[in-house]
Amino acid sequence: MESYLASPNRYDTMQYRRCGRSGLKLPAVSLGLWHNFGGVDTFENQRNIVRTAFDLGITHFDLANNYGPPPGSAEENFGVLLRTDLKPYRDELIISSKAGYTMWPGPYGDFGSRKYLVASLDQSLKRMGLDYVDIFYHHRPDPDTPLEETMGALDHIVRSGKALYAGISNYPAELAHRAATMLRELGTPCVIHQPRYNMLDRWVESDLLRTLRDDGVGCIAFSPLAQGLLTDRYLSGDVPAGSRAAGSTGFLTASHITPERVKLANALNEIAKARGQKLVQVALAWVLRHAEMTSVLIGASRESQVRDAVGALARLDFNAQELAAIDALVKDAARA
Repeated sequence: MESYLASPNRYDTMQYRRCGRSGLKLPAVSLGLWHNFGGVDTFENQRNIVRTAFDLGITHFDLANNYGPPPGSAEENFGVLLRTDLKPYRDELIISSKAGYTMWPGPYGDFGSRKYLVASLDQSLKRMGLDYVDIFYHHRPDPDTPLEETMGALDHIVRSGKALYAGISNYPAELAHRAATMLRELGTPCVIHQPRYNMLDRWVESDLLRTLRDDGVGCIAFSPLAQGLLTDRYLSGDVPAGSRAAGSTGFLTASHITPERVKLANALNEIAKARGQKLVQVALAWVLRHAEMTSVLIGASRESQVRDAVGALARLDFNAQELAAIDALVKDAARA
């Protein structure tokens, strides 16, 4: 394949938003490698997706130690892309990784001990061929390890130069506040939190967004499309071959494509058409409307999905009637 030369216009239309009170900015749309970047997936498709993303101004690529399958293979594949395509642009990239879920057997390959976090990041750096990542997250709270140990490990990792910034993911509001306070007192502020958030899953609205704002922490939402439910992929009620729901395992399966959810998606799609947008674009714009929201984290199985996602930035405003209609549809679906 011919050598890659990034588009000279890659910064012309992308929006960049500051992470809380830090100096770090992220693109409003970031690319996650949770799905479709494992060893079982087609590498050339991965390359096309990543090239398209960077050409559109997506500078942030989000990984974790266990992304695959098999675990670790997403980082390995991204490491190849760094060497072959993106190496000249390393200083234009924000590369993040995480540790917190099961990665290897035994007592040291899961959750939030200093032993696990430091060892996991060392493995991630080796897989990607990097000296450092830009953001390193603790992936989920650990009910058994003292929070002081976990935050101390993140502080150590940043001070060692293996990561530039520290972040957390999946932390509820009170615990996120405690973590941010600890890191701030250690001198390594928490710059970002990565929670699940979309039209159908709004738990962050009760207190997390306010907490992050008060603590000066940015927010990047994962699963903003509810694993694909908030796209046009399932509007007919069918489950296309190769779609995420066609798999027998994972967070979205064919059993989730219920008549009620198909009806909701079609109703939301009518709102999108009235706005001159696709459903995916409305779903992303709806998340990005929050002042506290630094970025949305998308997954993609083909280049066109990246282009559609970035196209959401053309219209991020909502009027009161649109927001009320969306809320009413979602509440009605929840009661069904």
